Amino acid sequence: MDFLFYIPTKIYFGAGSLAKLCSIPLPGKKALIVISKGGSMGRLGLLDRVKGYLNEAGVDVDVYQGISPNPNLDEITKGALIARQGHCDFIVGLGGGSSIDSAKSIAIMATNEGSYWDYVAGITGEGLPLQNAPLPIVAISTTAGTGSEVDPWTVITKEDTFEKVGFGTKDTFPTISIIDPELLTTVPSDYTAYQGFDALFHSVEGYISKTATPISDIFALKSIELIGKYLPIAVKNGSNLEARSYMALANILSGFVESTSNCTSQHSIEHALSAYHPNLAHGAGLIMIASEYHKLFLSSAPDRYKDMAIALGGKGNKAEEFITLLTKLMKSCKVGNLKMSAYGIQGDELAKYAENAMYAIAGLSNIDRLSLTLEDVIGVLERSYK
Repeated sequence: MDFLFYIPTKIYFGAGSLAKLCSIPLPGKKALIVISKGGSMGRLGLLDRVKGYLNEAGVDVDVYQGISPNPNLDEITKGALIARQGHCDFIVGLGGGSSIDSAKSIAIMATNEGSYWDYVAGITGEGLPLQNAPLPIVAISTTAGTGSEVDPWTVITKEDTFEKVGFGTKDTFPTISIIDPELLTTVPSDYTAYQGFDALFHSVEGYISKTATPISDIFALKSIELIGKYLPIAVKNGSNLEARSYMALANILSGFVESTSNCTSQHSIEHALSAYHPNLAHGAGLIMIASEYHKLFLSSAPDRYKDMAIALGGKGNKAEEFITLLTKLMKSCKVGNLKMSAYGIQGDELAKYAENAMYAIAGLSNIDRLSLTLEDVIGVLERSYK
């Protein structure tokens, strides 16, 4: 029953809440807006809207349009240099988890010397303490998937060593998060599904983790319930504002789970896949391995799997029902037949990914209720491979 609860982010939630950006207290007078390379924020007019609101609030703006779907060390280094040269005093992450994660990492390196990897733990990371507090972060989410707008975590890849590693401190919680469900209505159906399952597995993994607490359990089960009910609706009809609103709420709750519990090795395994194949959407990778991964863990927490089955609308008579309902949810969201091979993942290289998962971010494996061996991880990948 021992736990720490600390969520310092001020959240502005609701349709139309983006417009509050021009009237709420902001943490500085010069912002660097961090967005993806894809250009969607410009095409949708969101970048201009955010710049306009910030200018109306008396804030000058620079823009860094340099973030990949799986952000890497080079992108963070370039963004931090722009923030320093522009004398920015806070960072705005506009977009999905990649942009918000990158905003956090850029905020760290805008005030700290050396390489970002000096502060990250991993195969080659130094794990040093930060010398200075990061710049304040404002998160403006346009997706419902990572929970990054309400948690301290940021996941960055070091491409030359294929390390995809999470990092965060109490100072990398966003100071302010604006979650406007209207911004989610343009997300394509496939990415709506990928992002929704990412949020689902944050809650599922947090619920079965050894670090789960009574507080994280409450958030996790409600998040799972909302995703099971509303994700298929949002995938089928992206303009359904009710479904988008409840998915945004479920995503916030999953972020609270990430802040009060932890992911398990399911995320380690997926991070290994997308570290080598950055074109693989994180949520898609999680979907590919989910059934085989959780079949392995059913016996480690049967009552918890029964609870999650009930949250997904089942009876909870047996732990295996969770797998049945998870498979049903994947099919209803049209992601039940995703193939690793479609992303260039070769079946004869699965042991390489398993080794990466075991060593690059071994910390997640340490909080599993079941101690996985290398052979276990290879088995999950082999049985999941298509």
